[in-house]
Amino acid sequence: MLSINPKVLPRLDELEEDLVARRERAVEEGWQGEIEGLDLTLTFLRSKREQARRFQRTGPVSLGLPVIPHQNPQVKDV
Repeated sequence: MLSINPKVLPRLDELEEDLVARRERAVEEGWQGEIEGLDLTLTFLRSKREQARRFQRTGPVSLGLPVIPHQNPQVKDV
């Protein structure tokens, strides 16, 4: 899943403004297919923006590094 960097939140706001304006034009022109596509895009954009805002509030989560068991190279399996 693509994660959005919180630094691009202002750009997402600009994109949303543009999409809303395009949707208004599509409504005026009666372009049903365009309206549906823009609605879907707006839904995804808003979801990603919320995800970026949550990430901005919490920050990255450290999962740690896996521990690799030490193997003794001198011991051979029989």
